[in-house]
Order: sequence, then structure tokens, then C-alpha cells
Amino acid sequence: MKIIEVKDRTTVLVEQLLKVWESSVKATHLFLSDDEISNVKQYVPQALNVVPILVVAKDDNGNPMGFMGVADKMLEMLFISNESRGQGIGKQLLQYGIENYSINELAVNEQNPPAKGFYEHMGFEVYKRTELDEQGNPYPLLYMKRN
Repeated sequence: MKIIEVKDRTTVLVEQLLKVWESSVKATHLFLSDDEISNVKQYVPQALNVVPILVVAKDDNGNPMGFMGVADKMLEMLFISNESRGQGIGKQLLQYGIENYSINELAVNEQNPPAKGFYEHMGFEVYKRTELDEQGNPYPLLYMKRN
């Protein structure tokens, strides 16, 4: 596996990362309906194109297995394809982000307990909770900081 910071966000790469995102969300965001996932999916390419730092984990064939986006020391997104979960890719990406971009904060859906547990394992603690997500939907967010 290789971890690469992506400068050139080609249409092909964005499409590949959208597939990783969808695979990840369908496996982990069980509180979202298929319609809600389809709705959010429309906004993912834009998010991938505007996040200041985009880092991709690729397999030996150059296929993306996961990715993260970082802005101002905050983890904006971290998604691992369902097929690649449990292999330490998220841990390696997050450690890369902590070492190279001083990530010290993130937000996670409260209804995604495995993700919350992962971030706690990685040294983050909840310091704030909101009833609504950033789009105003009724999905509580937990804001976490590295201790």
C-alpha cells in the first residue's frame, strides 16, 4: 500500500474515490437510507475537489482503498472501502495526517460507534456534541480533539 498526497484531482480519481466513499458509507452509516446516501453522494465530488489536502491510500495496482481530507489541522473526511476495512489503512492514513498535517480535531457521526471507537483508540476524545449534522439533518455529531 502507498499513501499519496494528491495534487491533480482528475475526473477518474474523483470517480474512484466516490466509489470508495459509497462502499464505506453503505457499510458504516447504517442510519442513512439509500435515498439519503444518494442525496449526500451528489456533494462528495465537490468536497473532494475543494478540501485543501487530499491523501489517498492505494493498493499495489494503484487502486484507491481509502482516502482522507484535511483542512486547518482538522480531519474533514476519512473513508475506507468496505473491502479494505480492518486492514489498518484508516490507522495509517490518520497517523500520516497527524504526523504531516498536525491533525488534532475531527467530527464523527454519533450513530457510527465503530468510527467513534476507532478515533478514541487513536487518542481523540469527545469535547462537544451537536443534535444536527453540518447540513442541518437530525444526525448528531461528536466533535473530538486529540489529547
